[in-house]
Amino acid sequence: MLKIHQFPCLNDNYGYLAHDPVSGDTAAIDTPDADKYLAEAEALGWTISAIWNTHWHPDHAGGNLKIKDATGCAIIGPAGEAEKIPGIEQPVKGGDTVRLGDMTAHVIDVPGHTLGHIAFHMPAENTAFVGDAVFALGCGRVFEGDMAMMWNSMQAIKALPPETTLYCAHEYTQANARFAETIETDNTALADYIAEIDAKRAKGERTVPMGLARELETNPFLRADVASLQAAMGHPGDAVATFGEIRGRKDRF
Repeated sequence: MLKIHQFPCLNDNYGYLAHDPVSGDTAAIDTPDADKYLAEAEALGWTISAIWNTHWHPDHAGGNLKIKDATGCAIIGPAGEAEKIPGIEQPVKGGDTVRLGDMTAHVIDVPGHTLGHIAFHMPAENTAFVGDAVFALGCGRVFEGDMAMMWNSMQAIKALPPETTLYCAHEYTQANARFAETIETDNTALADYIAEIDAKRAKGERTVPMGLARELETNPFLRADVASLQAAMGHPGDAVATFGEIRGRKDRF
């Protein structure tokens, strides 16, 4: 069974090491802080055999070369950003698969935050590493794509099995919650979720990973196709415009 070690790094990033105990293979999911990743792996007795990059931003690929130098690991990342991924050896795109021992991860294209952003979905493990595409109650800023592109990416995430656990890259949840409650004021599932988030953060606990099923009920960026939300945002029948309205409001929040 897949083992996932999660740890904080930088200001608000999460690092992940995905480990197959049978083969001993370990994938570093993005590399915001090389020293932290190497220390965490050493403490567990794991050796990083591969890096899986979701996108090119320095807080996701900045540690690639130092980890490669220390371990000789392979570097796998988005083909659409290969020229920006330090040390990339295996460019991948939606529809491709990568291996971790006997386990398989399916690559999903989720552009918008960056043009080549990908996610790694391990269906047999009910796990997806989604980088900055989607957060608990949020989504990444649309830096390089457009709203239609980012909404298509949200639909790709929505299409995963609802029992999927999403591992995103940042602890943004409480700030996202403060915004989400301004969008759907009568969503009782959201109110319950926010209460749990606030209680966890008050105790210094993490709110990530998150379950897709709950995000589908509460995350406004995944709900732009809900008729009542479209009406509230002033764009009935138009999911792209509704998504863009919500994203714009969050950018100004």
